[in-house]
Amino acid sequence: MSQLPVRIARWSARHAWRAIAGWFAFVILCLGVGVAVGSHEATTEDYRVGEAGRAEAIASAGGMQQRPTEQIIIHARSGPLDLAAAAAAAQDLTERLRKLPEVDGVAAPVRSKDGKVLRVPVVLKGPELDGKKNVVPVLARTAQVQGAHPDLVVEETGSPSISKGVNDQRGKDLTLSERITLPVTLVTLLIVFGSVVMAGVPLLLALSSIAAALGLSMIASHVLPDPGVGTNMILLIGLAVGVDYTLFHLKREREERSRAGGRLSSETLVELAAATAGRAIVVSGLAVIASTATLYLATDVIFSSLATGTILVVAVAMASSLTVLPALLVKIGRRTERRAAGKAARRASHGMPVRTKRAEAGTGRVFGALLRPAQKRPALTLCVSVLVMLALAAPTLGLKLVDPGKDTFSRGIPAMQVYDRLNAAFPELLVKHVVVARSTPDQAAQVQHALADLGRRAQADPLFAGDAEPRVRTSADGRVSVLELAVPFPAPSAEAIKSLDHIRQDYLPATVGRLSGVETGVTGDVARGRDYVDHENGKLPLVIGFLLLMTLVMTVWAFRSVAIGLIGVVLNLLSAGASLGLLVVFFQGTWAEHLLAFHSLGAIASRVPLFLFVILFGLSMDYQVFVVSRIQEARQNGMSAHEAVVDGISRSAKVVTSAAIVMVTVFGAFVALHLTEMKQMGFCLAVAVLLDAVVIRLLVLPSLLLLLGERAWWPLRPARRAQTAAPAAGMPQNVG
Repeated sequence: MSQLPVRIARWSARHAWRAIAGWFAFVILCLGVGVAVGSHEATTEDYRVGEAGRAEAIASAGGMQQRPTEQIIIHARSGPLDLAAAAAAAQDLTERLRKLPEVDGVAAPVRSKDGKVLRVPVVLKGPELDGKKNVVPVLARTAQVQGAHPDLVVEETGSPSISKGVNDQRGKDLTLSERITLPVTLVTLLIVFGSVVMAGVPLLLALSSIAAALGLSMIASHVLPDPGVGTNMILLIGLAVGVDYTLFHLKREREERSRAGGRLSSETLVELAAATAGRAIVVSGLAVIASTATLYLATDVIFSSLATGTILVVAVAMASSLTVLPALLVKIGRRTERRAAGKAARRASHGMPVRTKRAEAGTGRVFGALLRPAQKRPALTLCVSVLVMLALAAPTLGLKLVDPGKDTFSRGIPAMQVYDRLNAAFPELLVKHVVVARSTPDQAAQVQHALADLGRRAQADPLFAGDAEPRVRTSADGRVSVLELAVPFPAPSAEAIKSLDHIRQDYLPATVGRLSGVETGVTGDVARGRDYVDHENGKLPLVIGFLLLMTLVMTVWAFRSVAIGLIGVVLNLLSAGASLGLLVVFFQGTWAEHLLAFHSLGAIASRVPLFLFVILFGLSMDYQVFVVSRIQEARQNGMSAHEAVVDGISRSAKVVTSAAIVMVTVFGAFVALHLTEMKQMGFCLAVAVLLDAVVIRLLVLPSLLLLLGERAWWPLRPARRAQTAAPAAGMPQNVG
């Protein structure tokens, strides 16, 4: 494997135009095939987990599944509602909607208790998740009715219109994040390279890698359905790792060029860079892929999509840095050589001495100052740094998880504003628990009687809407019966969760549960969220266990050192724990709501911790592999363990920090998004990368390696100092 990057780079350097044309042909092919086959979106069945999922499957088998439903409300602009005018508007609305092929039925209008609002329920055709597609013409008809009755307010909400609003908002948010990240990334690269051309190369390859990965993800969705989050992950991770991998390779090529002083060709310099940075990129990319693949163990459609998107974009970004990047570097290098030769010729013709560019310094003043504590007092630096990281991680002990339902969506979505007004007028619509029972047809009467008994018990419970008469519905074949129970509390509330527990633990066992041979279950928004969190918590130990194992195995395989592998695992846990602790501090309470423009859930979105651990462990390998590779290289060149640590970290500090700035910018831009869950993910990853690049790589890692000395490379034997003369100044050293 160590020679593969060199062989690929050699071919690419010698056939530059073919490599460049081949890469962009590959990108166009991936994108073209992806668009041609389209995406296979996840269905309702793909989201089912736990008891709620089982209950939904039972209901669906009997044709009693939840239908996509919109609620259109009519009320006065001010003052009391004109009932005659409202009835006329409702009639107009009903006639218009019944003509739509997307509408399955329009129910009779329902008045609120105070008589101020008229509600018209509209059931759409198709499965629940298709509602966001079919709702578009319904929204158009509602707008027409509003125009025809300007004295009234006619507005629409429901899961389909809310889902559409969320998708529209997500699209605008992604555009905003691109406007933030691309300029900042370009400025960072300009500072690093001082050249527009060199700064443009990482962005070009990152964007082309994202395009290819988007096409491949569409193809992959026909095997693993896409719930709509894969694109976000490709954009989020693609720009970060795409720029990082190219940055690592570019910096090494420039270092080799500066060291060679014009005595080596661009092709040779590209091969030298591939032998070191190329190998580090391969190891890092494989580590990210291996760690991300552990998300499949969660057996969740959303995590599977996140894993697929990340794996694809990392693989494509890794391929671009190994194939087309060497070709671009050769073309840019030859241009640089021609300019340098022309400049030298002009100086010679004027009798002026030819200047030779000196090799770049290993580190600057800033990074030298940051590394000085670890060099001077490694034990003290290690203790203080670790204690600070543990203190930041301490709030994790109070972590609370919640499944963010539609109640948590931004009120910037019009349908959510109407949703609040609907619930204020009709509180019985806030939450509905759905009790499902399946039996043989001859037991149907018993099941119906037991469900009715359950409904009466719930009506006497203050946690339920006592004035909403429970109604039992039974399928045509008599096998499946369904009871809906209204709860006048929002889905994330403690009251709504407690009401679910009352059904599952008390009322159901005491009624339908007593019947032999009857299969039961409770579903609904609260049950779905509760079971989803329980499902994730159950999978968390398995995923984290395999993640730690994969990180250890990949690091030991890369560096042939068990100690380095264990150090990598511990340091990753430190940065993940600290960032999760800060996430709890900022998002679980309310004090930072105005600062970060969000509405606190009182908890952390249940997907965030698992996502954080897996993605962070993968991305941290970028820095771990790059830094430790430079230290290992210094050892192989004959330096002592102490000298190798100082040299390796000094040489890698600037590029690691530059890469971290890019990642922090990309992830930090997601804090500006509207969805609280995406805010939490972006915040957590940005903080984690920043802590990892600064505290872990510049303070903890060097201190630990300096204290361990040669023991850090156990079970390898200490590297012996080279017995031969040192390489001539300016010439490339051993790149093993």
